[in-house]
Amino acid sequence: MPAPVPIEVTASQQRELNRIVKAKTSSQREVFRARIILGLARGLSHGEIAQEESVSLLAIGRWRKRFAARGLEGLADAPGRGGKAQLSAKAVGRALSLAGTQAPHGGPWSVRAMARQTGLSKSSVQRLWAAHELQPHRVRDFKLSQDLQFEEKFWDVVGLYLDPPDRALVLCCDEKSQCQALERTQPGLPLGQGHIRTQTHDYYRHGTVTLFAALDYLSGKVFAHTAPRHRHQEWLAFLRKIDQAIAPELELHIICDNYATHKHAKVTAWLKRHPRFHLHFIPTSSSWLNLVERFFGEITAKVIRPGSFRSVGALVADIVRFLDHHNLHPKPYRWTADPKRILEKLDRAWEALLEEIYNPVYGTSQ
Repeated sequence: MPAPVPIEVTASQQRELNRIVKAKTSSQREVFRARIILGLARGLSHGEIAQEESVSLLAIGRWRKRFAARGLEGLADAPGRGGKAQLSAKAVGRALSLAGTQAPHGGPWSVRAMARQTGLSKSSVQRLWAAHELQPHRVRDFKLSQDLQFEEKFWDVVGLYLDPPDRALVLCCDEKSQCQALERTQPGLPLGQGHIRTQTHDYYRHGTVTLFAALDYLSGKVFAHTAPRHRHQEWLAFLRKIDQAIAPELELHIICDNYATHKHAKVTAWLKRHPRFHLHFIPTSSSWLNLVERFFGEITAKVIRPGSFRSVGALVADIVRFLDHHNLHPKPYRWTADPKRILEKLDRAWEALLEEIYNPVYGTSQ
């Protein structure tokens, strides 16, 4: 028998081989080859490694030679190793073209349903969809504003964020209506080691309340007011509260949506008598422009949704407690998006929508 090829394993190579053996993501082939080289590095003979790893002497000699010639690269699979799956071009085309249509049962396609339809394996369909970034099971919501003055209103509001006027406050205002006082039917378990907090899925309804909020864009503080309804009377009461709370020498720029109560005749008349109020209406279907919606999302997630309230008063008390804590340590929301890129993205969205309406890719246009 010829003398075995000498083998030297550096410290860095040994660390990498040990990492391969211990890593949960390593394949069995990689672990098998790494163990052979580590055994040789420990000074074990071919026979000892063969007995320890249940492998043939021929295999040990093969991986010893490859490692001696190319180091760690020699342990990788040779190019072209393994047979290549032969997929029918027709089946592949169908798996891709049908992905955007409805499945026979009426819903989106699953990989198993598509596999049955095309004759491919489930794994093949999965790989095809992943390679072409197709996700039939997912839907993303969208709404494009049809406001004819969209760009004008957009720049009006974003301009206040990017360059707030001196000696003035920019207030993002809105009302969160129908805040429900829900009481869970049974007490849940508190958070503990090894288990999460629990709550029942059913509840008793104890009424609703409307939360009016004005987010100070610069400081992050929130002026709030609760009321049982959200008519123009309650909106006027909220504006009066803002007027009383803020120093009279400051101008007030109010960002709000196009809800009818914000434009009521009595509201308009009151605003004329209080010229320091300047209303800036966001475009229709563009609530994302009003940063108070971020605050509403936070209070919903932290107070309203996880709570259990025996009355509307209990819900209001928790809301007030959250507001007081928020205003002690306010954290403002900052507008950082590039306005021009937003407009470019909206233009592309309109082009894609119109293209789908007049030249649908899948199915028929409604």
